[in-house]
Amino acid sequence: MKVIVFGATGMVGNSVLLECLDDPRIGTVVTVGRNSCGSTAPKIVDIVHRDLLDYSAIEADLIGADACFFCLGVSSAGMNEADYTHITGDITLAAATTLSRLNPQMVFVYVSGESADSTETSKTMWKRVRGATENALLTLPLTTYILRPGFIRPRPGSPSKTWWYKLFYQASVLLYPLLRKVWPNGVTTSENIGKAMISLAANTPDLPDRVLRSDKINEFAQA
Repeated sequence: MKVIVFGATGMVGNSVLLECLDDPRIGTVVTVGRNSCGSTAPKIVDIVHRDLLDYSAIEADLIGADACFFCLGVSSAGMNEADYTHITGDITLAAATTLSRLNPQMVFVYVSGESADSTETSKTMWKRVRGATENALLTLPLTTYILRPGFIRPRPGSPSKTWWYKLFYQASVLLYPLLRKVWPNGVTTSENIGKAMISLAANTPDLPDRVLRSDKINEFAQA
């Protein structure tokens, strides 16, 4: 398979990238982002692309892809709705719309969040925006799956850009075993997210509900 990964420099995206590199079913991994993914593995086509609303300059590299794993995202902390919508909604839909035109047969897997609101009526801004983005993706001529992980334990060695992420990683290592016991259907790992994405792309299951939470993510990670 040829897959495209957005957000490969982030915690989840980097783990997804590593799973793709390890999986023999994947022959080519195209990474797209404003910065290099930092890997020189033979499978990788690393595309540094600044304008994430316009992909016309790199369309040739995107044609023929079997799947897209969209892991690009930011925290809503300190952001207004317009800016958060631009990053979470506009950029995601620009990529998905382009890919639906170039590769209408492809599988598109989007990392959302546990509490995203598909009714788009939540009083919490990020839940509305995430839900609206999910709804828009599901209308495109793609086979789309939405992942809504709850608590994510990062992969050991995941890239850390901020001091608070380092603290989060240290805390998550301690919390993960406990959370698995008290909230078994709400926790997963960044490795399982990558494995589940690959499983969905390789097997393309006909699911009655294309929104998968942590328990289903963990299930497909083992498929």
